[in-house]
Amino acid sequence: MMSSPQAGNFTLKITGSGSIEPVFTKLLGQSQLNFSASAEVLWGIKKLNLALVLDNTGSMASSAKMTNLKIAAHSLLTTLQNAAKRPGDVKVAIAPFAVDVNVGTGYVGESWIDWTDWEAANGTCSGGGYSKKSTCESHGKIWTPAPHSQWNGCVNDRDQNNDVNNTTPVAGSAATLFRAHQAANCPTPIMPLSYDWTALNAKIDAMTPTGNTNVTIGLAWGFQLISPVAPFNASPPASDLDKVIIILTDGENTQNRWTSSSSSIDSRTSKVCENIKANNIKLYTVRVIDGNGTLLKNCATKPSMYYDVDQAIELTSVFGSIAQNLANLRIAK
Repeated sequence: MMSSPQAGNFTLKITGSGSIEPVFTKLLGQSQLNFSASAEVLWGIKKLNLALVLDNTGSMASSAKMTNLKIAAHSLLTTLQNAAKRPGDVKVAIAPFAVDVNVGTGYVGESWIDWTDWEAANGTCSGGGYSKKSTCESHGKIWTPAPHSQWNGCVNDRDQNNDVNNTTPVAGSAATLFRAHQAANCPTPIMPLSYDWTALNAKIDAMTPTGNTNVTIGLAWGFQLISPVAPFNASPPASDLDKVIIILTDGENTQNRWTSSSSSIDSRTSKVCENIKANNIKLYTVRVIDGNGTLLKNCATKPSMYYDVDQAIELTSVFGSIAQNLANLRIAK
């Protein structure tokens, strides 16, 4: 007998009975031995929190990489939407990244934003002539910060080692806060976990290539978006919940808040990968044509979860393979 105790889950109960005629039962005055047995299996779709961490740097405009990424991402979303038997069983977050990540101007009033650097770089100097607070005040003039309403939504790396962790931001603790930064090349805003499939697909369509590469900050925000801490407060770990990050990039690390040394930035990327995996989050990595293949392969949860794509058109099959893995059924009992 199969029943559905709740949408998206099923219980299969199997019962059986029979009899045998062993010799020893006849000695006891019985002609046969009766028996029965039953078993119960509960199965269904395992819940999923997925963060898509997607390279939106300028190089994604070449070789049809962004075009094919959008096609592949739409296909992945369709597969996961079809796999979700109950609304909310599958939730997806999207973190486009360049050197910075754009959290969106809607968070302008939040206490987890640190304005110190932004206010020092955006404002006016009495009498004009200086575009930064330090030079303005060093010449005896008065610096007036611009209103926060002029912020474009971008943030750069947090203080180390919070730059590679999912640390909860705490008001008054500057090192834990996210630093507002008026990046000239600010990517499309992030989207927190959602099962609004129309909005998720629209976010993919809105992505535009711009700026240099900082894989670390993309992974850090993917980590943050699916963690059970502020500011996004995702679901806590559970036996029937998978947390997964897919990172896609097409280039070497070239710039972060502190340096343009690829090797230095790579070391931060390695650390955030280690921290993600230590939190029992599955990590898929995808290299498209260019990039540090060794770094990305080591970042993946296991070698088979690293994909090296030589042509952008292959992205649809790669994302399709990952999506199917994520949509697999689970045996719960």
